Formats: sequence, C-alpha cells, structure tokens
Amino acid sequence: MTKKLFFFLSVVGALQAQELKIKAATFHADQKTGISVFEGEVNIIKDSDELNASKVTVHLNQERKPTKFVAERDVSFFIKTQDGALYSGKAQKVIYLPLAKEYRFYQQVKLKQLDENKEIIGEEVVLKSIEGKAYAKGGEKEPVIMIFDLNETKGKEHD
Repeated sequence: MTKKLFFFLSVVGALQAQELKIKAATFHADQKTGISVFEGEVNIIKDSDELNASKVTVHLNQERKPTKFVAERDVSFFIKTQDGALYSGKAQKVIYLPLAKEYRFYQQVKLKQLDENKEIIGEEVVLKSIEGKAYAKGGEKEPVIMIFDLNETKGKEHD
C-alpha cells in the first residue's frame, strides 16, 4: 500500500508541475509498467483544458513523466490550442500525447470549434494543438461531416 501511495504521489507530483488535476472514484497504479488507471467519473483539468471520462489510463516514462493519456467511454472535453482556438466535443475514446500536444478522438466523434462555429463529425479525428490543425476520417458506412456556420445576412444580394 505504501508503494502504491508513493507511486500515486509521484504521478500527481509530475502532473502538478504542469498544474494538472485528476479526480476519480478509484485509482490504481503499477510502478513496474508505469501505468496508472483512474476510474469512475474521471475529471482532468489542466489550465483551461478539461476532459471527462469513465476511465483514464496514464502512461509514464522512466522519469515518471506522462507520455500518453487514454480516456475511454463517454468522453467529453474542452480544449484551448496554443493559438487560442477553442474546441469542445464528445467521443468514445480519446488519446492525448502531451509531448506532441496532440489529441486523437475515436468512435462517434463530434468536435466543435467554438470560435469559428465549425463542427467535425466522424469516426477518427486528430487535433494537433501546437499547429492548430485537424484531420478527420469517416467510418466504413459513414462519411466525415463538416458543418460551417456561414452567418450570412438574410435579404443581402450576392454578385
């Protein structure tokens, strides 16, 4: 129990250096593999970013720094990219790679860019927050859907 508590405090200490807070109903860790699992109404907050899921697995390197977060089941999120773009949405699985600052969304993805009134719906979407780029792929039977709010004024004539 003491080793688990020490490992948990190490994980939280490494994450708090970036002001990251994880709340969950349960937590367990494997010090040998560097994997920590948070389950039950998991809530993660880092700066202005927020992620909610049923389960989040955190992978740590040998220096106990997080290298990958895997959120599963009914994931919702709010993300602010480095260039200030605001995103919110839902997916069934989200993988976050902190070193690349890259989000990968899977299954029933709905990603809204709030400041541009755009929405991407698909089965796989990648958001590169450093570059401010998004990529999407549809499912076997469903295409990617991109929705734009053109905000056109009614009654205005076009050339």
